[in-house]
Amino acid sequence: MQIEILQSKIHRATVTDANLNYVGSITIDNELLEASNLKEFQKVEILNINNGERFSTYIIKGDKKGEICLNGAAARKVCVGDIVIIVSYALIDEKEAKDFKPTIVHVDNKNEIIKEI
Repeated sequence: MQIEILQSKIHRATVTDANLNYVGSITIDNELLEASNLKEFQKVEILNINNGERFSTYIIKGDKKGEICLNGAAARKVCVGDIVIIVSYALIDEKEAKDFKPTIVHVDNKNEIIKEI
């Protein structure tokens, strides 16, 4: 049997921009993508600490340091300055899940990495 389990998380990132006039997605700083083991175009869930919104979108790689920008319709679910948790899940075999450890990246209010787990 396979189960869905947390794969990666960027914990308490600050939204730096919200762009309604874009096709859709979340733009994430490339350094954060690498540290969190997330991939461009991967589906992620966004959990907004400020307003309780939970929604899914996909990742676009960003070039600006610390960039967390919600694009298109997702921009309506956040305000610049909101704190979000970005998570991805993976389907893995139930037996593998016992030893699996997700990648968790904690960031400060400028989205600079302060701790990787």
